Amino acid sequence: MGVLRGLGRAAPAIAASLLVGAGLFGSWSARAAPTPAQVEAVFLFNFSQFVDWPQHAFANERSPLVVGVLGSDPFGAALDDVVRGEVVNGRTLEVHRYQRVEEVTGCHILFISRSERPRLGQIFAYLKGRSVLTVSDLEDFARQGGMIRFVLMEDKVRLRINLEAAKAAGLTISSKLLRPAQIVTPAEG
Repeated sequence: MGVLRGLGRAAPAIAASLLVGAGLFGSWSARAAPTPAQVEAVFLFNFSQFVDWPQHAFANERSPLVVGVLGSDPFGAALDDVVRGEVVNGRTLEVHRYQRVEEVTGCHILFISRSERPRLGQIFAYLKGRSVLTVSDLEDFARQGGMIRFVLMEDKVRLRINLEAAKAAGLTISSKLLRPAQIVTPAEG
């Protein structure tokens, strides 16, 4: 749990809701503290509850909400375990893995791996105008146009959110997620 302390006053409530909501609190509490990748996997799942997509982001009312990973997958089975059997706003969740940005279709939350750093400009250009929440732990991710950056500081995962990029994609981020985050502009990163 120490990984989430850096989120400020809301950290205990968010940490509890993230881990309990994902059904992981009990299983991790008996073992060692979760790794940053496990915590980030839970965050990715919970973004589905704290972000609203426009209706046109889904093919129809029964379409799943897709959480994707572009490039090398840092999560292993953790992300699949977190979303297995989950339903958010009547939509099941699915995990898709992509090796190239051109494969990204029907995705709603996209984690962009460190392996994709050289192609970041191409990725943002390809996703422009699409309602895809982009997330990464890459340095300067938010400054370059990404929406949510995971920052590991003193063994704590913190969020930096580029609200302008999210709004440009037609996404609405809940104040519950914004309160503990640092809001950045592209110039601040």
